[in-house]
Amino acid sequence: MERRDFIKIGGAGMGALMLPVSGIAISAEQLLDKPMDVAYKKKLADIALNAAKAKGATYADARIGRYLNQFVTTRETRVDNIVNTESAGIGVRVIANGTWGFASTSNMTPDSVAKTAERAVAVAMANSKFQTSPVKLAPVKGVGEVSWQTPIKKNAMEVPIKDKVDLLLSVNDAAMSNGANYITSTLFLVNEQKYFASTDGSYIDQDVHRLWAPFSATAIGKNGFKQRRALGNPVGMGFEYLDGLEKDKVRITGANVGYNNSYDMVEDAAAAGKQLKNKLKAKTVEPGKYDLVLDPAHLMLTIHESVGHPLELDRVLGYEANYAGTSFATLDKWKSGKFQYGSDIVNLFADKTQPYSLGNVAYDDEGVKTKQWDLVKDGILVNYQATRDQVHMIDQNESHGCSYSQSWRDVQFQRMSNVSLKPNEKDISAEDVIKDVEKGIYIAGRGSFSIDQQRYNFQFGGQLFYEIKDGKIVDQIEDVAYQSNTQEFWNSCTQLAGKSDYRVGGSFFDGKGQPSQVSAVSHGCPTTRFNNINVINTARNV
Repeated sequence: MERRDFIKIGGAGMGALMLPVSGIAISAEQLLDKPMDVAYKKKLADIALNAAKAKGATYADARIGRYLNQFVTTRETRVDNIVNTESAGIGVRVIANGTWGFASTSNMTPDSVAKTAERAVAVAMANSKFQTSPVKLAPVKGVGEVSWQTPIKKNAMEVPIKDKVDLLLSVNDAAMSNGANYITSTLFLVNEQKYFASTDGSYIDQDVHRLWAPFSATAIGKNGFKQRRALGNPVGMGFEYLDGLEKDKVRITGANVGYNNSYDMVEDAAAAGKQLKNKLKAKTVEPGKYDLVLDPAHLMLTIHESVGHPLELDRVLGYEANYAGTSFATLDKWKSGKFQYGSDIVNLFADKTQPYSLGNVAYDDEGVKTKQWDLVKDGILVNYQATRDQVHMIDQNESHGCSYSQSWRDVQFQRMSNVSLKPNEKDISAEDVIKDVEKGIYIAGRGSFSIDQQRYNFQFGGQLFYEIKDGKIVDQIEDVAYQSNTQEFWNSCTQLAGKSDYRVGGSFFDGKGQPSQVSAVSHGCPTTRFNNINVINTARNV
């Protein structure tokens, strides 16, 4: 059995978060070891599929995976931790007697693979005693032997550790030279080498890369402390994301810099130091109704919680309730064809083909070719996110391609796709959105949040808050959070910036399921205005 390490990563504003890093500790050089030959992967997969069919499976798929992680963490002037891990094995999923079964192993000898497939069938047979209706799969045409890779320019695993440490220490120095007292900075690098094969006739080899470069800076004043987290985004890119190209910067007069397809981490850290000094002396917000202008680095989290999760079909059906419950967006609302999820300018879509996104792959973990589809069109709820065994429940016969497993050892299930808000067809700027606001607040960066068990009533904070008066940003303010419900909030949407302002943020560690799994998912949007939203003061005592 492969040992399982739970490695404590401190920093990035996450405190003492325990990240479940499955695998064995290896050297940085071993991250670059040549992957298993594709021909041998196919041989092992065929052994699994044939063994499953021989024991009575009517369908089977095999996923051979090698999962590589590198985490580099620094604090002020020192390196806190460098972690390199590798996890490799095969998971076999089958349908027998109309019921799912699953088994996995890290022992990838032909005999072990065959026995694992047989064990999956035995699990399905045992489960079938309790199955009330057989699994119904949407058809998928086999694609033969195909391959896909995240279109990276610099493989982050190939960048020397020294260069990574030097970057993070430069980030720390920039923040502390400009007003921060403390800072933790981190690089999270992931490479998933995934091979999928099924009795449908698909043999799919994919090489997936993801990167996240967060930091959390703190400044201490006479009356307490303030924090500011990084405004960069987790991405499906290589190390080129950290080039910080000027063309990828969106500058908001009087406020922050937004980042698109590259990130200047040192610049952001320097700005954080200065903004922290302002946060310590900024006036506290006066509670009341405001027009909110939300930066993409903030709005992505609101999309994630109020659109992405409630439109997962398993939550809608009540099959999934872990991590903040089920969903208010029930089938009767969708079937009516009239449910007003948002105003008529709100168009929300799912898309696992979106470039640079965390969820960007060519095929999901059921071998379904990924695509884009509408969830909310012109404000009306039109669809959900569903997998092969779910779509028949909403009278559809084609999977949406949103099945995912965090590793070879875990069974794949329905996960959120990249869910995004379409920009204005007119290419207006963020400042154009701001200029018509008489009394408002501009919010950037993701902060604390709370949402109820139906994904309906919620509260969101942020990182940076600026008062808007008569169409201009005038002052940095503090202690802001807004409260609303999903339908009221999205129906208050009155203006969107255009394509040039559209940016993709995301969640690198999104939890779901029991036992829990994490996935990475992005959300794109432009700067967006919401009218007459209730704002509270988080520093006041009741």
